[in-house]
Amino acid sequence: MQTEHITIKDLSLQENDLSRAAEILRNGGLVVFPTETVYGLGGNGLNADAAKKIYAAKGRPSDNPLIIHIAVPEDAEKYAIPNDTYRRLAKAFMPGPLTVILPKRENIPTSVTGGLDTVAVRCPAHPVAHRLIELAGIPIAAPSANLSGKPSPTSAAHVAEDMDGRVDMILDGGASEIGLESTIVKLDGDRLTLLRPGGITYDALCMVCDHVTVADAVTHQLAEGERPLSPGMKYRHYAPHRSRRAS
Repeated sequence: MQTEHITIKDLSLQENDLSRAAEILRNGGLVVFPTETVYGLGGNGLNADAAKKIYAAKGRPSDNPLIIHIAVPEDAEKYAIPNDTYRRLAKAFMPGPLTVILPKRENIPTSVTGGLDTVAVRCPAHPVAHRLIELAGIPIAAPSANLSGKPSPTSAAHVAEDMDGRVDMILDGGASEIGLESTIVKLDGDRLTLLRPGGITYDALCMVCDHVTVADAVTHQLAEGERPLSPGMKYRHYAPHRSRRAS
């Protein structure tokens, strides 16, 4: 596969580039795009075959759920069943580096959710990601844009090391502002469980929710055969890699 590399310098002047990227996504292709956390490997979140392409490109087992990225927090209603706790979290932290696991609607394929009846939902703050999702008109399913087991990429150069020839397009939006993956939480009514630490801290979550617990998987590796409840629970992403040590 020939990967097209596009550097986004001015959104207002490069609408055509983003429109082409959006068309690739709608048609089932793969586009790497920047977010404020790390770069994402995007596919159509409503297309089961696109999800399979994502897993293949990453070399990632299909039981590891993907995150769907939406343009505005209210779009969660189209693909999931949010509650009042989600809405409080959205008001406090979205757009931003927070992913919330919710019961999924039928339009989200189980290949996106790793076979689970829940879906991980995030509304990114990066302007390129936001505009791409708007133009695509679909939720973008996207894990980090690296080969499974390697560090999550914070620049397009890092992405190219792993994804050149595996995806249709790479959008270069500069270095990620946060450089740490999104915080992932799961809701049970007004109770919240932290499944993956990230850009939103435990203390910040406690300012919004009275009942916050930390999942055992945050501090302990999953047992053999145990199914991950969210993206990032199964593998470590932050160990240094020799080819990126100087980055």
